[in-house]
Amino acid sequence: MIKVKIKAVRIKRGLTQEELAKRVGVRRETIVFLEQGRYNPSLRLAFNIAKELKTSVEKLFSVSP
Repeated sequence: MIKVKIKAVRIKRGLTQEELAKRVGVRRETIVFLEQGRYNPSLRLAFNIAKELKTSVEKLFSVSP
């Protein structure tokens, strides 16, 4: 299972789901599903989100047994 920390970092950066979605070129629903752990992003999307949130992919996503 992948643990996702996008929401906490997004809020800390002062971005809405809609703003983050526009910046990375996806629909707001994609961000919602990512934050809920219902969707696993492509590598490209994961890197784009990390870049927009000024953090690393490793800090946004972690694998738990």
